[in-house]
Amino acid sequence: MSALDILLPILGLAFILVGIHTIFGLEIIRRGVIFTDLAVGQIAAVGIAVSAVHFAGQYQIPLSLGFALVAALLIAYADRTSRHVEAFIGLLYALGASSVMIVLSCGSNGDELFKRLMANDILFVSNTEIYTAAGIYTLIGLLYYAVYPRLHGFIKELFFFALLSIMVTISVPLAGVLVVFTLLIAPALVALLQARIKPLVFGWIYGWAFVASALILSYHYDWPTGYSIVFVGTLLTVISVLWLEKKHS
Repeated sequence: MSALDILLPILGLAFILVGIHTIFGLEIIRRGVIFTDLAVGQIAAVGIAVSAVHFAGQYQIPLSLGFALVAALLIAYADRTSRHVEAFIGLLYALGASSVMIVLSCGSNGDELFKRLMANDILFVSNTEIYTAAGIYTLIGLLYYAVYPRLHGFIKELFFFALLSIMVTISVPLAGVLVVFTLLIAPALVALLQARIKPLVFGWIYGWAFVASALILSYHYDWPTGYSIVFVGTLLTVISVLWLEKKHS
């Protein structure tokens, strides 16, 4: 099997992941709730851990979605009522992370599962999983653009965070919590700091570029793909942010 045969499906998955995550990342940064996705992803990971340890991997989607929706409801409420919503979200993340570790301590392969929950090796994602994710992400995107702008008040807030939680529930098993966070924040952050290209378009191009670079490096140097995406994405974004901020100062 050639390198292209291995990388092409994964590049397709990366294309899809960057596409949907950049849309939500731009909204998250504009709202100023940067760690929302990290907290929701970590709470969703609790459901995955419970499924793996106590139900032999069954009921993963309903369990992780249930946990994520609870987190979304709490964040939506805190976003409207709390004066320190980022602190609240940080505590929610800590609650999720500690819960995952406690649940995994009851299983025999907790360390390995924890590594996959943080940053999964997406080279082993099946075509069926890719097609399923693409279908769900398309539906989420349609709801975001067709329904979300027409809502108002708390219902609008809850709808946004519910869509985010569904997206994260699908993304975390595929890519891991840290990869999801990187794909949500890195392209959107750089896109909002530049002014020449529409933020969504720039975010897509930037995200696809660094993910493709990370996957190629991962293949050639036998690096873990998930952590390669996080490393390349965050390194390039830190450099880009410093350069753009200096340019505008």
